[in-house]
Amino acid sequence: MPLLLDLFLTFAKIGLFTFGGGYAMISIIDDACVEKKKWITAEEMMNITVIAESTPGPVAINCATFVGYKQRGVLGALIATLGMAMPSFVIIYLISLFLDNFLEIVWVANAFSAIKIAVGILILDAGIKMLKKMKKTAFRVTILVLSTLLLLCINAFSLRFSTISMLLIAGMVSVSPYALRGMDRKEGPKE
Repeated sequence: MPLLLDLFLTFAKIGLFTFGGGYAMISIIDDACVEKKKWITAEEMMNITVIAESTPGPVAINCATFVGYKQRGVLGALIATLGMAMPSFVIIYLISLFLDNFLEIVWVANAFSAIKIAVGILILDAGIKMLKKMKKTAFRVTILVLSTLLLLCINAFSLRFSTISMLLIAGMVSVSPYALRGMDRKEGPKE
């Protein structure tokens, strides 16, 4: 199968059968692109996920764009992105045409209640996979533990904390060891 068609169909299948947004799709993208197709490495998948979370747009779309770009440049990025977005667009469009009160249908509401549980499991699965693949250094484990505790405290005490502030703090903390190492090198040997 030609690579562009394979990119489109792979991401269309992911987009069609995954509920719950980008975080729920990460595990499925990892399985398709790293394990089965071997288009990217596990390390690249982790990097893509981090970058996709911090750039504008849905995480899954950003992941598809990167994988497509890595395989076939700009055209590959466009095809993979189109494959990921097309199923959701078509489904939502059809629902909007034919069903005014779609979520008020009892069996649909029940199905979405069950889907919420599956989405939580998919997100947890993606997190566990990334945790297993992460290179475990003291700094990374410390950041993981502290950020998890901070997240639990924010949720447990219903604190209002800006997501942008969290991203900026996480970025500063992550970059600080590299900045400190760079400052040590600039000072040079002491006389």
